[in-house]
Amino acid sequence: MERRMVGSSGLQVSRMGLGTMAWGRDTDWATVKQLVKSFIEAGGNLLDTAPAYGGGVAERMIGKLLAGGVARHDLVIATKAGFVIRDGKRVIDTSRSAMLSDLEESLRRLNTDHVDLWQIHAWGDAPVDETLAAMDSAVARGLARYVGVSNFVGWQTATAATWQEALTERSKLVSAQVEYSLLARRAEVEVVGAAQHHRLGLIAWSALGRGALTGKYRDGIPRDSRAASEHFAWFLEPYMQPRSRAVVDAVVKAADGLGLTPSQVALLWVRDAPQVASALVGPRTVEHLSELLDAESKILVEPIASALDDVSGGPNAHRPASAPGSP
Repeated sequence: MERRMVGSSGLQVSRMGLGTMAWGRDTDWATVKQLVKSFIEAGGNLLDTAPAYGGGVAERMIGKLLAGGVARHDLVIATKAGFVIRDGKRVIDTSRSAMLSDLEESLRRLNTDHVDLWQIHAWGDAPVDETLAAMDSAVARGLARYVGVSNFVGWQTATAATWQEALTERSKLVSAQVEYSLLARRAEVEVVGAAQHHRLGLIAWSALGRGALTGKYRDGIPRDSRAASEHFAWFLEPYMQPRSRAVVDAVVKAADGLGLTPSQVALLWVRDAPQVASALVGPRTVEHLSELLDAESKILVEPIASALDDVSGGPNAHRPASAPGSP
């Protein structure tokens, strides 16, 4: 699998990454082992996780993989801090104390002495300089190799990046993780531009539109799907609305014409969008992962990508303009 530099840093990640939000719930241990084995064999390396995923279960599974023989150098482990589950409640706490405590607990669960990419999971109430000082401390102590932000809007991304760039001893941000798909293009308004200006790599989570772009929900909600589950129905609900139907139908039509699957078309659109370093997917089965891996050598030609732009919200202003007379 092709690897890309994350922004202007030296961190290299596979251009498709595995998200772990469903591990331990929709995805059991036996399947996780198979998924990671197939992913690594195909040249993938980026695993994205967080303390909030399953209340730490996803991180523990990665730790179990490392204890079971998966080579640490085969993986780029990205985790987060500042957003955790405490006493069954979601808590955002980006204070220095909470951030560093989250990281220490993550390292224990992950069974490693460092993470490759440590991200602020969400903008919090703590002063941003205090939050970022925790990132500097982690890098200085060797607990994190690179740092980034997650779920920040444009001004928040630019504020954090500018602060880190102000002094050479601070650890510059290398990435901005944000939801990005044909059903979620808000990142193009400001986040992509901020990432370009500050030379950050974009890590696109939920590249398949939380699963809606697979086309599996066109005729209803299958019983065994995430949309039918108690714990993930809320996650799919925003894209179960009629306004999403035209986009999903366009993806299915493009897939039929190209001899691809809807999942592959949705992935390719995100993977090769401007500024994207890696597109995150969360397949629940080895078969679905294999389908996505089969798209590695494929591309969407410009007219198809532009047509999908048009139906999903309009032209992507960040795409390079086509040369006159080009197809």
